[in-house]
Amino acid sequence: MTDFIRTRQAFHLPEGVTYLDGNSLGPMPVAAKERVSRMMAEEWSEMLITGWNRAGWYVQPRKVGDRIARLIGAGSGEVVMGDTLSIKVFQAVSAARALRPERRVILSDNGNFPSDLYVAEGLARAVDAELRVVAPEEVEHAIDDQLAVLMITEVDYRTGRRHDMKALTARAHQVGALTVWDLAHSAGAVDVDLTGADADFAVGCTYKYLNGGPGAPAFIWTHPRHADAAQPILQGWMGHAAPFAFDLGYTPAPGIERMRVGTPPVIAMTALDAALDIWDGVELADLRARSVELTEAFIAGVEANCPGVTLNSPRDPDMRGSQVSFRHPQGYAVMQALIAEGVIGDFRAPDVLRFGFAPLYNDLQDVQRAVDILARILREETWDQPHFHEKADVT
Repeated sequence: MTDFIRTRQAFHLPEGVTYLDGNSLGPMPVAAKERVSRMMAEEWSEMLITGWNRAGWYVQPRKVGDRIARLIGAGSGEVVMGDTLSIKVFQAVSAARALRPERRVILSDNGNFPSDLYVAEGLARAVDAELRVVAPEEVEHAIDDQLAVLMITEVDYRTGRRHDMKALTARAHQVGALTVWDLAHSAGAVDVDLTGADADFAVGCTYKYLNGGPGAPAFIWTHPRHADAAQPILQGWMGHAAPFAFDLGYTPAPGIERMRVGTPPVIAMTALDAALDIWDGVELADLRARSVELTEAFIAGVEANCPGVTLNSPRDPDMRGSQVSFRHPQGYAVMQALIAEGVIGDFRAPDVLRFGFAPLYNDLQDVQRAVDILARILREETWDQPHFHEKADVT
């Protein structure tokens, strides 16, 4: 059984703060500061450029990728790190589209993160494809024999709605299409099983529930049946079969290595590696059970005590990830009032209060404190102060 007391103690959680925004940025692992400091003092400082070989910086993207693989239902040697999530989305969708050259349609839903849709729109324009966007509940019915790629974020960033990965993948395969799954709000929060779902490609970021820090690198997974056939449009030096031969022509590396593009962010990956130590001994079934316990308790508490808010997430936990959203006409100001009292969630336009529950460090005491403070703010309308209405750059 997973020891969640141990995992909570592994994070730096500021005193007096109830942190419910791990679905946007995870808190700092206690070990990250020392690990990064040691890397800089013993590797970068002393080894200089020889650290690529002596310290293993060059192979770090695969080693760290293997640690994430266990958390998403993938195998060893199937995940590689590097670049941003948008770049990995572009790689995955372009590679999937190229494997179905006779088809033009890329399908997504309007609950997808806008950046994914921007990437797909630009790709479609470049390769003479068509991006179709439907409501989340219409995705299954929109899958037809014109489809090349189904591009879906498993957990909706605003509502927490969770798509049925296995069912939608099976439906896409039934018509000969491929799937790309964005795990930004899944990895480290729910029990992802890419292999069991028979997915084709997956991508995800590591600064949310995986706690890698601001700007931590993204990951990409390719099913082994596609690994040596995938040809992403964006191909870079590190994905070459022999990068230090400096050939002018591109020859893709075997397997997942071809999905590498630029020089890996070694310092950021060192912090991420420290964060992944916390996952040793964590069982995904326990993670999911704790997530459901926390989100169910929060929904029950808010609905019983907090006037003026409306649930914006699925009520059925089987259809929900590890976040809960409520709507309020003055959602932005309400969230600023909460943050001012040490309960940190975030706001999503136009009126969504968003709360992410990270099983590794959130507990039922966090739930109760958040409910109590939100109830008081709403009852007393303390959110209605000028400074709470002033929009910041990041919401």
